[in-house]
Amino acid sequence: MKFSKIPTATITRLSIYSRYLEALSQEGVKIIASDKLAQKCGINPAQIRKDLAYFGEFGIRGVGYFVRELLFEIKRILGLNKPWKMALLGIGNLGSALLAHQNFIRQGYEFVAVFDVDPAKVGRRVPSGQIIHHMDDLETVIREKGVEIGVLATPAGKAQMAALPLIAAGVKAILNFAPIQLQLPEGMAVENVDFTVKLDHLAYNLTISEG
Repeated sequence: MKFSKIPTATITRLSIYSRYLEALSQEGVKIIASDKLAQKCGINPAQIRKDLAYFGEFGIRGVGYFVRELLFEIKRILGLNKPWKMALLGIGNLGSALLAHQNFIRQGYEFVAVFDVDPAKVGRRVPSGQIIHHMDDLETVIREKGVEIGVLATPAGKAQMAALPLIAAGVKAILNFAPIQLQLPEGMAVENVDFTVKLDHLAYNLTISEG
């Protein structure tokens, strides 16, 4: 099922809800009151109700939410009821750390292909089990593996060129860790992750708090 015109902030909060509900489910909690869920997620109860109302009716007034049922519905909404195949481009310090991040697998995201241009790295097997392919083989490997999401961990100056073969191979979504805004065709889903932007926010908050 597809939903249109949903605020980006709502989708972000759904992810937050799902993480907490997942933990509750593992602890064996069956029901959670809406105000308790809101408190744990750091979000106003009215906001949770508004977010969920975009997608239907959830919970029972005076009782709360059934944890497993709500978790299932949120995962369905987010598309997390199926695994997603990813390709990583760039095996430097950041790329290696991403491969070792266990939360990807727990959330249903799997790196099935890894690429670099460094001859010293190509052909090597990384600790997570994948063989590092050369970028020249990207389109072929992407199609063979059925990759759906490309993850860029390349230097900024190489990110744009690295994205082009992903597009040519049919990949429709890119998670970009390179500190650059990619120029991509309309219809491509892109999320940019720039840690320095987050640090700028922290620096600003510190500055205004100091008066």
